[in-house]
Amino acid sequence: MAKLIFELSAAGHRAVTFPSTSCQDVDFKAFEAQSLPDLPEIAEIDLVRHYIGLSKMAHGVDTGFYPLGSCTMKYNPKLNEDVASLEGFAKTHPYQPAWSVQGNLKAMRHLQDALSEVCGMDEFTLQPAAGAHGEFTGMLIIAAYHRTNNDTKRTKVIVPDAAHGTNPASAVMAGFDVVTVKSDANGGVDFEALKTLVDDTTAALMLTNPNTLGLFDPNIKAIADLVHDAGGLLYYDGANLNAIMGLSRPGDMGFDVVHLNLHKTFSTPHGGGGPGSGPVGVKKFLTPFLPKGSYLREHPESLSFAPSQSIGRMRSFHGNFLTTMRALTYILFNGKGLTEVSKVAILNANYMMHHLSDIFTVAYPQICMHEFVLTLEKEKDKYQVSAKDLSKAMLDFNMHPPTMYFPQIVHEALMIEPNETESKSTLDEAIALFKMLYQRMIEDPSYLQNAPYTTPVKRVDDVLAARVPIVKYQKESK
Repeated sequence: MAKLIFELSAAGHRAVTFPSTSCQDVDFKAFEAQSLPDLPEIAEIDLVRHYIGLSKMAHGVDTGFYPLGSCTMKYNPKLNEDVASLEGFAKTHPYQPAWSVQGNLKAMRHLQDALSEVCGMDEFTLQPAAGAHGEFTGMLIIAAYHRTNNDTKRTKVIVPDAAHGTNPASAVMAGFDVVTVKSDANGGVDFEALKTLVDDTTAALMLTNPNTLGLFDPNIKAIADLVHDAGGLLYYDGANLNAIMGLSRPGDMGFDVVHLNLHKTFSTPHGGGGPGSGPVGVKKFLTPFLPKGSYLREHPESLSFAPSQSIGRMRSFHGNFLTTMRALTYILFNGKGLTEVSKVAILNANYMMHHLSDIFTVAYPQICMHEFVLTLEKEKDKYQVSAKDLSKAMLDFNMHPPTMYFPQIVHEALMIEPNETESKSTLDEAIALFKMLYQRMIEDPSYLQNAPYTTPVKRVDDVLAARVPIVKYQKESK
């Protein structure tokens, strides 16, 4: 186990020495703290080794296979970082006047137009700071639209039982009541059940397509017509857009509002606390409700324009600008090749699913899009080995496990998304590992039940960690 930085501390050690100055001495005693902060004393070499050592303990897309379903942990091209680091992007200030940042504004407009084209929307705002923030923004736009039409009875938002958990959360935060529609035997929305739920109180249907099972809903046009005929709107959770770029557009399916996760589809960094980005796109009739400060095509002279019925500002300035520039770089680099990105993502998922289906049970055994779901329900009953046990065992082989226990409609679920950036050889290694662990499950269930064996932290009490988190180091008093 690695030592904490405070445990490496030794009196008199230091990592930096400030140079002397020729400036006039100034008396700052009135501003000095009464006691020194309790900081570790450590030499530079030990400091570097400490943090490099910590970095080796973390698994990421740069260190190994990361098939986290629905999260699309795809490789982040270093070209994106180079562009985002350009002085004209990185050293501008959000308070600069518009005339001094015309290049930045042109880049923002270029990205918004590109996202509009990919999604079939008429306008985008880059303001939302993350995917869930974009969801909330989209639901506020829908609420404002119905309120403007004096259609106050529309208080219901319908969400599938396979939806991401942020969907119902965003709807509730926007003031709606959430009603769940079940999935049918093929993994799509149960259309007959949906018919019984859609009425004149329906504000919107939130949908991911392809959904969290990795399946494209063949009834999407009929679903859209049903909701629209009742006066409701369609909201597109863009988490799985990586599967359909250039192949199908949410706007053409009938969706009115879209949020995107730039880290999932457009290769900006994912995890580590951000910065994220969750742009929101709308059809033309909803542009009057976009956030104040969105950089809109019709008002290129203003950085603080407020549309006539704006929901207000969702974030300071223009969102996480450098993150959006990473996404723009990815789009410009790929160009029409974005379609190839989606095709390879689909190919990789189906390749893995096919080669695992002879041993594992696929929850919905049909051609998938970008991800698929295995169920270990039978194995849990027969060998007392859970999806979590198999996932923990993967950690000993420099492979991150897939998403566990989601979607919740599949018991003992493992949701696998290899994405398009992984090679066939990497996929073959992953397939071999899954099969090897399955054989170990049969021969020696305790091996998986007690895994992992090589990680710095073994198994933790998940419930205790969630309820009583230790978020900071408590230094023992001397």
